[in-house]
Amino acid sequence: QVQLVESGGGLVQAGGSLRLSCAASVGTFEKSAIGWFRQTSGEAREFVAAISKGADTIYYADSVKGRFTISRDNANNTVFLQMNSLKPEDTAVYSCAVWKRGDYDRSVSYVNWGRGTQVTVSS
Repeated sequence: QVQLVESGGGLVQAGGSLRLSCAASVGTFEKSAIGWFRQTSGEAREFVAAISKGADTIYYADSVKGRFTISRDNANNTVFLQMNSLKPEDTAVYSCAVWKRGDYDRSVSYVNWGRGTQVTVSS
């Protein structure tokens, strides 16, 4: 079973950039679509971006379109989320997961969630 580990979070000023990584610590996911979600305290997980196994299909939430870029390196079992022009409202714990079935923008469609990495954007 695939186990995912996120990294790359941190504290950044508004307008800055961060690059998150989602790596498989156990198993591989080159045959799976991967999604990124974010969550703030007391709120439900919010869809951010998703990428198909071959990277030929990509989805973004409207709130991050044009600022975030999702990509993957299947040879190294890693999916990236490049986040530019960060805003305070992007502050959240960002998690990745393996798409199982269903709508790409719903958290219930995903399994094998990582623990997440904290992103904090100061104003």
